[in-house]
Amino acid sequence: MATYRKSRAHAPAGFFECEGRGLQWLGEAQSQGGPRVVDVFDWGKDYLDIERVDASSPTPKAAYDFGAALARMHDAGADYFGSAPRDYTGTCYFGPLQDPVPMDTGTWDNPADYYAEGRLLPMVRMGIERRALNQNDLRMTEEIVDALPDLLGEAGHDKPARVHGDLWSGNLMWTADKGETQAVLIDPAAHGGHREEDIAMLHLFGASYLEQIVDGYQSVHPLASGFQQRYTLWQLYPIAGHCVFFGGGYVSEYRSMCRSLLQ
Repeated sequence: MATYRKSRAHAPAGFFECEGRGLQWLGEAQSQGGPRVVDVFDWGKDYLDIERVDASSPTPKAAYDFGAALARMHDAGADYFGSAPRDYTGTCYFGPLQDPVPMDTGTWDNPADYYAEGRLLPMVRMGIERRALNQNDLRMTEEIVDALPDLLGEAGHDKPARVHGDLWSGNLMWTADKGETQAVLIDPAAHGGHREEDIAMLHLFGASYLEQIVDGYQSVHPLASGFQQRYTLWQLYPIAGHCVFFGGGYVSEYRSMCRSLLQ
């Protein structure tokens, strides 16, 4: 099996171990019908060796099958909202290879506190430290935090899911290297989170055959009522992250998203 080495000099402590253990943790769900996840061979301070996968084009059937498998992976669960991947005790990370930021872990028992304390507020504060966001952005975010019980609706009762955590279209590969076209997951920020996080992330930058993915997901684990209206809520975290990493137009996008949620 061919190997692909992902590397970076002077990577933050534990960065590649966290990703490697995250891939292994997600991959455990394959025995329960979860999606294919790239195999992990080895990691060190500055590298991660994983299976090399040949890319191909997705199909509607492969997308439907992936949606069903994603639901099964989520159903494999986590101990808490904010749980790190199994056997990992260091810092977790979110973001691009050259500029990942710490992603809080914890033992939250409900999605509102987890999303507020472990995701939104820390990321917005990092945006303020980097002078991309300001105190007005923090105030708007705090208003959203106060409104989370209402904004989450029925989804506020969900149990912790085993989520990929950075499931934009670039981290969802498609391959036919084993015959039939199938999805393969790469580059996670794996953690115990809310199942709608991954669904919303797929919609953020537009994955292929989104309708089929959601239909497949719903066939295994129907999402809480109104999930489509919560995409913007879950997309706040990655967009706040893009404000931290890139600034620019993502700042106005974050503000517009906040205003839409507070109307």
